[in-house]
Amino acid sequence: MLRSLWTAASGMNGQQFNIDTIANNLANVNTTGYKKVRSDFEDLMYQTLKVAGTPATEETVTPTGIQVGLGVKAAATQKMFEQGSLQNTGNTLDMALSGHGFFKVLMADGTDAFTRDGSFKLDAQGQVVNSNGLKLIPEIVFGEDIDKTTISISDLGVVTAKNTNDEIIEVGQITTARFINPAGLTNLGSNLYKVTEASGQAIEGQPGLNGQPSVLQGFLEMSNVKVVDEMVNMITAQRAYELNSKAITTSDNMLQTAVNLKR
Repeated sequence: MLRSLWTAASGMNGQQFNIDTIANNLANVNTTGYKKVRSDFEDLMYQTLKVAGTPATEETVTPTGIQVGLGVKAAATQKMFEQGSLQNTGNTLDMALSGHGFFKVLMADGTDAFTRDGSFKLDAQGQVVNSNGLKLIPEIVFGEDIDKTTISISDLGVVTAKNTNDEIIEVGQITTARFINPAGLTNLGSNLYKVTEASGQAIEGQPGLNGQPSVLQGFLEMSNVKVVDEMVNMITAQRAYELNSKAITTSDNMLQTAVNLKR
């Protein structure tokens, strides 16, 4: 059987995976804090028909060998952590991060997760939580004596508000976390990431200091997906898929010609 049938089939599978990735990027074009994903590919193993350097005569060797490639496979999907555009919401507890870093939240199982989605809210106990009710870490709690309309968050993450006596008090301190290799984080869904061996441990600190991102109150970071780029990538992937299907059709025609040699 012709190698090209299976080689082209791997190409079609690879481009289907590429389209799946692009479709997910487009589906999340309006997801707060979403980071686009890029598909990386690598060639498969080669069948060596002649090794380079094989002796040709007593005094010479062949300068090149003969190898046939057997296709392509997906090597990685990489998150691209470029800064997304900032949208002014005017909401007191909306926060965007300017720079590389994450907010930390507490999962239901007691483990930590990280997010770029700064659309925080207050729960019934006055705690700052995300849309799924996960607490912001360190915990920030607004008591009944706090005027919620006076909440202020500085670039350095200091949270202040006025109490019932019209006094400005410090309620808490937001911290952020950054990673040596953020692309190594595992996606959990719900705009959350989990630490892995590849990402390294979280480097936590005060926003705006020692390489940590600054906090912008009243803003949200939008997705960094560029629709035009994704559409161009989709067209390229579609044409590559068609080219591989043509290679399969051509191989099939060659086999048909060979079969028809004997009638």
